[in-house]
Amino acid sequence: MNILIVGPSWVGDMVMAQTLFQCLKQRHPQCEIDVLAPEWSRPILERMPEVRKALSFPLGHGVLELATRRRIGKSLVGQYDQAILLPNSLKSALVPFFADIPKRTGWRGEFRYGLLNDVRALDKDRYPLMIERFMALAYEPGAELPKPYPRPSLQIDPVTREAALAKFGLTLDRPVLALCPGAEFGESKRWPAEHYAQVAEAKIREGWQVWLFGSKNDHSVGEDIRSRLIPGLREESVNLSGDTSLAEAIDLLSCADSVVSNDSGLMHVAAALNRPLVAVYGSTSPGFTPPLADKVEVVRLGIECSPCFDRTCRFGHYNCLRQLMPPSVNEALERLQGTPVEVR
Repeated sequence: MNILIVGPSWVGDMVMAQTLFQCLKQRHPQCEIDVLAPEWSRPILERMPEVRKALSFPLGHGVLELATRRRIGKSLVGQYDQAILLPNSLKSALVPFFADIPKRTGWRGEFRYGLLNDVRALDKDRYPLMIERFMALAYEPGAELPKPYPRPSLQIDPVTREAALAKFGLTLDRPVLALCPGAEFGESKRWPAEHYAQVAEAKIREGWQVWLFGSKNDHSVGEDIRSRLIPGLREESVNLSGDTSLAEAIDLLSCADSVVSNDSGLMHVAAALNRPLVAVYGSTSPGFTPPLADKVEVVRLGIECSPCFDRTCRFGHYNCLRQLMPPSVNEALERLQGTPVEVR
């Protein structure tokens, strides 16, 4: 049985999609799973043993280009028994339709009748978690999801990890605190740089080193954090934001003894690497997309106006994050410290 998954467009969602792949393998041990997704997701998919092949999708988020979707679909004719769509958009249903895949499964979305022939009606109360909404597509409508739920688990190749360490001149002679201060969603997910700097200073004074991760857009906030460290401490930190590929970031994150992250894609990567993780929440809620790992501390204030799920604070104060002070995160890190979890 060959299954084509049309994957999501965000890092965190792609990590959580592994729960679906795990359920499919449990239900159909001999099935082969290929994932059609943006090229950036390849390093994530290559670290999921359930996935046979990552198929690069050349179109950007929100782009229609009907002819291109038709061409891709026609190139896949006869190769798959089922397609499962994780996005709810009409556009995401076009390639499986053009590929004439016999069973095309997905949640009822924007005008997809006819494009899908296994259309599910989503009961949000029954499936409050995103992973439940992914996992449910592996089973017949109305089926009970087996527990305990699987958790994302990215596999690391020691050879590529050593290559990344060598490339950036990093050593593991001291414990590593990884900081992930960015969030593509918007400012309302970003814990202030000055708070991150205080956490970094505390761990450096304990003998740790600090690595900062993120995209090119996060490089400036990484530099802001480092600039707040006094000389002598600043040299114990390195800003990797925008310098690593996603593959290198994943491999280097696997070396971390602890991670502090906003609610972001890298938060889910750290959880899938089973790193001890402090997840800082402001405008969003762990009730929908929590980090899934053994050693996690969620830190949030839960003030009256949160969670609002807005990209920018409608009141302009961002108090859900600004008033969440560094001692709360430091205490969470202390609770997590113990025997480091080894990546296998």
